[in-house]
Amino acid sequence: MDIGGYIRLQRSHAKISLRQLSRLAGVSNPYLSQIERGLRKPSAEILQQIANGLRISAEALYVQAGILDHPVGGPVVEAVHADTRLTERQKQVLLDIYGSFLRENESEVGAAPGTDDTDTRGPGVTGSTAKE
Repeated sequence: MDIGGYIRLQRSHAKISLRQLSRLAGVSNPYLSQIERGLRKPSAEILQQIANGLRISAEALYVQAGILDHPVGGPVVEAVHADTRLTERQKQVLLDIYGSFLRENESEVGAAPGTDDTDTRGPGVTGSTAKE
């Protein structure tokens, strides 16, 4: 999915109009419309403003736009990130809970720290690097 489609999907999940997002993000309505239709490629700064307006992490938009690499994780993490039916906030809550279960189980069985390479944090937190 391109960045414009992703923004449109997140706006739909948030139940706000293009005009409302434009006002919340401080981005002109025509420019935002062009981004959603794939006619313009937004800068990182504009993505940050849009993320603020949508109340999602800017990192999620950076990953979709190709500015950051996809986060490292196992199949559960990948499935949660790929599910378009969930909002970014819902994804983060699920990953936080999943991570807490993994940590709890590791401490119960005495697993050595660092033996699980599954990163359950959101995009851009760890395991994501800026593309050069």
